[in-house]
Amino acid sequence: MQPIFKEFHNDQDVIEAIQSLKSKNINEDDIYIITHDEDRTDRIADNAEANTIGLDEETLGTAARNIFRKKGDELRAKLEELGFEEYHAEELEEKLDEGKVLVVVQNAPEGFDIY
Repeated sequence: MQPIFKEFHNDQDVIEAIQSLKSKNINEDDIYIITHDEDRTDRIADNAEANTIGLDEETLGTAARNIFRKKGDELRAKLEELGFEEYHAEELEEKLDEGKVLVVVQNAPEGFDIY
């Protein structure tokens, strides 16, 4: 099942959305923050108590290849590791290029949406 996501512009809105997800019994381990800037990703994830895409989510091959990839290629590979189709990962990476923040939820209940 492909994960669900929502894009945000404002870091505070991301934190509030994650708090809302948790209040709806979405497992914290299934909530990920993705931005184009690693420091921003880590800062938001720390403040919201959410995950970033790290070695636990990546296969060893992807992690090794990401060392040598450009940032956009690395982000697309990470999005694919979360379960997005290649074409969708490309579209989402373009949104990250625009400075947006993605909140991604894996294993969401059928019909669930991020508001």
